[in-house]
Amino acid sequence: MWTLHDAKNRFSAVVDAALAGVPQEVSRRGKPAVVVLSAQDYHQLLEGAVARRESFLDHLLAFPTTDDVPRAGAVPRDVDF
Repeated sequence: MWTLHDAKNRFSAVVDAALAGVPQEVSRRGKPAVVVLSAQDYHQLLEGAVARRESFLDHLLAFPTTDDVPRAGAVPRDVDF
């Protein structure tokens, strides 16, 4: 893992390693911050995510129906106006 300071100073090496097929992790203040990867690897990940994504309609139809969800038997109280 590269520190941000080292990654900035040796950015060409970071890019070369990413182009060689090895994603490069960069940390900021000791915590993982970003990953540098080749454009080809990025597009493969993106295509895979889009291919697995369901449509919005499928998402809505997957919601439980009223028959699947038990309802509370609470009775509303009387309100005087």
